[in-house]
Amino acid sequence: MKLRSLLLSVLPLVGSVYSQVAAPYVDSGNGFVFDGITDPVHSVSYGIVLPKASTSSEFIGEIVAPTAAKWIGLALGGAMNGDLLLVAWPNGNKIVSSTRYATDYTLPLAYAGPTLTTLPSSSVNSTHWKFVFRCQNCTTWSGGGIDPTGTGVLAWAFSDVAVDDPADPNSSFVEHTDFGFFGVNFPDAQNANYQDYLQGNAGTPPPTSVPSGPSSTTTTTGPTASATPFDYIVVGAGPGGLVMADRLSEAGKKVLLLERGGPSTAETGGTYDAPWSKSANLTKFDVPGLFETLFTDTAPFWWCKDTNFFAGCLLGGGTSVNGALYWYPNNNDFSTAAGWPSSWSNHQPYTDKLKQRLPSTDHPSTDGQRYLEQSANVVMQLLQGQGYSQITINDSPDSKDHVFGYSAFDFLNGQRAGPVATYFQTALARKNFVYRDHVLVSQVIRNGSTILGVRTNDTSLGPNGIVPLNPNGRVILSGGSFGTPRILFQSGIGPTDMIQTVQSNPTAAQNLPPQSQWINLPVGQAVSDNPSINLVFTHPSIDAYDNWADVWADPRQADAQQYLQSRSGVLAGASPKLNFWRAYGGSDGFTRYAQGTVRPGAASVNTSVAYNASQIFTITVYLSNGIQSRGRIGIDAALNAKALVNPWLTNSVDKTVLLQALTDVTSTLKNVPGLTMITPDNTMTLEQYVNEYDPATMCSNHWVGAAKMGTSASTAVVDQNAKVFNTDNLVSCALRPGPTTSPLTSIGMRQFIVDASIIPSLPVGNPQGVLMSAAEQAAAKILALAGGP
Repeated sequence: MKLRSLLLSVLPLVGSVYSQVAAPYVDSGNGFVFDGITDPVHSVSYGIVLPKASTSSEFIGEIVAPTAAKWIGLALGGAMNGDLLLVAWPNGNKIVSSTRYATDYTLPLAYAGPTLTTLPSSSVNSTHWKFVFRCQNCTTWSGGGIDPTGTGVLAWAFSDVAVDDPADPNSSFVEHTDFGFFGVNFPDAQNANYQDYLQGNAGTPPPTSVPSGPSSTTTTTGPTASATPFDYIVVGAGPGGLVMADRLSEAGKKVLLLERGGPSTAETGGTYDAPWSKSANLTKFDVPGLFETLFTDTAPFWWCKDTNFFAGCLLGGGTSVNGALYWYPNNNDFSTAAGWPSSWSNHQPYTDKLKQRLPSTDHPSTDGQRYLEQSANVVMQLLQGQGYSQITINDSPDSKDHVFGYSAFDFLNGQRAGPVATYFQTALARKNFVYRDHVLVSQVIRNGSTILGVRTNDTSLGPNGIVPLNPNGRVILSGGSFGTPRILFQSGIGPTDMIQTVQSNPTAAQNLPPQSQWINLPVGQAVSDNPSINLVFTHPSIDAYDNWADVWADPRQADAQQYLQSRSGVLAGASPKLNFWRAYGGSDGFTRYAQGTVRPGAASVNTSVAYNASQIFTITVYLSNGIQSRGRIGIDAALNAKALVNPWLTNSVDKTVLLQALTDVTSTLKNVPGLTMITPDNTMTLEQYVNEYDPATMCSNHWVGAAKMGTSASTAVVDQNAKVFNTDNLVSCALRPGPTTSPLTSIGMRQFIVDASIIPSLPVGNPQGVLMSAAEQAAAKILALAGGP
């Protein structure tokens, strides 16, 4: 009872926890009796045994892992920060290990005091490695310890990425791939044979009732929970998933929302505070002025590690890590010319619902003032000489030609907000809504066109991590433009070459539907993203704000104090200060829109001109709605998502129009006294600059179209109700557990997608406003469909 009470008190703090408690087992290789678990997802076993005493400074531990585990970590206090961490990995025929300690989300450093000794029964073979070790001076450490008479929670970390130098115990390594927790009742782990174990002897044999545990060639299955079915399973807590989960639960449906990452803002349990903001419990994701540090942080745990583009793997998805530019959709954004079915043209009722829940602001400081606006003032002068007019952008969404205005955001009360602070909070208050984070969904479970549930890495949600649906239930994929295609491919849905790539992966192939059930849809094809070019300038009026370099560790003290006291000032806003648009008719008959974003500072400067770094600012020019360039998203053999074909400027007219837009922006440069363009400088023409621009830096991370909406399965992935083509069926599923049958039995359901991947083409502005309006409309359409739960 004591252990159960402790675990229940810890669960709210750790989020999605494996519901496992250590139990005795015998290692058949050495005869030792350990108290431990086997993680059923990665098949790694963890065991511990202590001396038979009320006090002890040491224990014997065991890790048995498949060779897919490139390194394993064991945190003795249940957290990766502030607890003694043991790290081990194989190197040839030996095990390399070290004790570590971390005080922040950085690489854990070597920790002096504890001593690890590898015991003789450790081994490495072709399938597994086993580390049996003595850990001395390991029951107390800075800030914590183990009570041999009490209970505790241990945390494990798994990585399938090798350390940088396997021969070095103090090698650096990247962040773990996965992690989990288990409870230990330490008196149960005490054993009178402890001294025999140190000598390599099994001592007195254990009772025959003690089960045999893991060996170097086999692993046991840890305990799993019975599965709870849901009306709707929403995969991904980005903007689309959050809006959907809120509206579905508002309608009384039983909803499970799964997020592969962890918390973001302090309100959601986030703890990654800047040194100066700790007193106010404000995280990197709360303070708008910390936006630029997301790209310079040395331990960026919020980025997805299985794609080479910036994708947010945390609660809120992209809305927790982007610049928060927020434009209400215009009529063109949902037009048939933009690729939407005609039934989607009347977006206004849904956009109005969005505006009611999440209004925009172009003056995010709580005092109503604008700060650090020098770059905006300079560019206003530049544009007024080109026939531009100033507007309040979100008061006139359909005005997007020769207009400029102050940047608008989805901040509230001087803090980052978005759907996390609005839709998510109302969903959380409902008893029919369940949220789990740190849960990775690998595929939808299906039988032919019947969707049965989802497969996850969390066995606390169901046997083998499978979560079923209620009769007539539905799955909503909201994993984003890279995450959703990867789930579809692993579910046997998509182009044949991508499903064959899954088939060639030994782990994923085991769960792939048979080839006769593959569904050929153009997933990942014809994607688009804004091509963007940075122009860097100097002007004597500019305050580059130290290029945002010190805002995390050492911001300007007056600004930090102002923000902490009243959520006002420079740090209440992100770096963008001004936006502008202009329409261009292309020689191919398509109208393209150019968008500009102005911000103090610069990501990079390439110039032969002497300049004052404190006076630099950037104009980023994008092409948006109307572009014809397309690319392709897919996966590699390791199932990492990537661009198989880059989508930027593959169309010659797109390139011509972008070059014209850059030329126009700089055409009145001489009309603004003191204004100098330094990238490109006067040694290079704009045409040369565009031709030599690194495509890797042209990405805007506004990917759309990977599972686009349309009217035909030959050119689209979802229909006008956001339902995946060819997943209609006459039967659904229910939970019918039995000793020899699958817990999922067909009865009838459908699969839907609601994220940026369904948007057929780029909107006129940044896509998050369009996406959330689309999610509002999708929720209404899905709820209105007959045959649902």
